[in-house]
Amino acid sequence: MPEQVKLRDGTDAWVMSLERSDKERLVAGFEELSPESRRQRFLAPVNRLSESMLEHLVDEVDGVDHVALVLFAEGPPDVYDPVAIARIVRYSDLPDAADLAVTVKDDWHGRGVATALLPVVMRHRPEGVTRIVTEVASDNPASLAMLRRLGLTTVSNTSPGVWDVEVDVTVDELPEPLPLAVLPPEALPGSRLHAVLDDPRRLALRSRDLLCPWLDREWTSGAHRERDQSGGAHESLLTGDEGSQTDGGEGGQGVDQQHGDALDQDERVE
Repeated sequence: MPEQVKLRDGTDAWVMSLERSDKERLVAGFEELSPESRRQRFLAPVNRLSESMLEHLVDEVDGVDHVALVLFAEGPPDVYDPVAIARIVRYSDLPDAADLAVTVKDDWHGRGVATALLPVVMRHRPEGVTRIVTEVASDNPASLAMLRRLGLTTVSNTSPGVWDVEVDVTVDELPEPLPLAVLPPEALPGSRLHAVLDDPRRLALRSRDLLCPWLDREWTSGAHRERDQSGGAHESLLTGDEGSQTDGGEGGQGVDQQHGDALDQDERVE
């Protein structure tokens, strides 16, 4: 399912499925979050991701009822870092509803990351989902603004400091993805890996590195550690959204834009 997108400032980026090999990056990314980002994500202070949370965030991703997508943005030329993750999870007791969360690395706020990523995850949402049901911290108006861009939104306040949000997403006016013109040759029509693009769910979850081996080039070479030591970009991927900054229902997820793209301010609805 690889999709190429561009950030507001013109930065090239790719959106890929989360894979089980990303678990350590999720943990490292969580540790990079500021205390404020963690609080808004979980609606409570959280110091570490438990094993049960990691199981939900990574092992339970199936590409059908639980979709998690990672945005890799270009930093130095031809080097792509994982800078954001979006997650949408169908509620087991509400088959037409899903929880939604987007997380963006703190140093990538305000660059249009969530704006680029959110339409992609909505296009890949579980089949039959017509509404988003989540929670947003009441001091996170940008998250609410981003949700309102998805459709007719109902907001209530049943708990102190938390908005309960429901969004009708039956009318899909989200932009279409960019053409896949720059996919590697082995992923183009007629190739042996082209089936991955036609069957984007379970198979695609296992095929990201085959389609785009250049994404992990710096990881295998150790270049990311050298860049970290010299004050460059961080190596890790932000955690997915089990009790996210807008701690919604199924596993406590939600849209986690702490500083919102939707208001053209900072980058947290993510």
